[in-house]
Amino acid sequence: MKKLFLLLGIFLFLASCKKNEVQPALSQDTAIHEKINELYTEYGKSNEAIYNQPIPDSLFSPDLKKVLDKAIDASKADIEKVKKSDHPDEKPLIFEGAIFSSLYEGFTSYKIKSIKIQDKTAEALVVFEYNMASPKVIWMDTVHLINTEKGWRIDNVTFDKIGNSKDLKARLTEFVQSTK
Repeated sequence: MKKLFLLLGIFLFLASCKKNEVQPALSQDTAIHEKINELYTEYGKSNEAIYNQPIPDSLFSPDLKKVLDKAIDASKADIEKVKKSDHPDEKPLIFEGAIFSSLYEGFTSYKIKSIKIQDKTAEALVVFEYNMASPKVIWMDTVHLINTEKGWRIDNVTFDKIGNSKDLKARLTEFVQSTK
């Protein structure tokens, strides 16, 4: 009876080791899916979240977070400058439209089409749809991620040709320049 339990224990141990070998590739895809879903759930529908809460270290790479923080600070400074000016009814420089997708109006749905992982970087092709206009608009943006010691982080978004910017970092940098 003891030998049977010993053999069963060894079998279960080896079977669990086998599962752990397959897990990393699956968990990388899952982690990337979660980051992209977090981005578009939290920041996809409105730019209010950008202004009303701190930019999380857990979602964005340090480089993108720095660019986002600069753009937000520049916008908030312009809002205050306009409030204190002789013309407080003028429109300050604020984020308008969906800043994390190509189409100004944003999207009504999205789906992650594919993920390509290479070493510590990944590219996720995301298909968006905006069906509040006729005909509906469909486009694809590429979300770039880096794998840090604390997990996957969004590092940039390359926009489809329908957008007016090449990528998110360029759009944010142009925004900061426009406030000066």
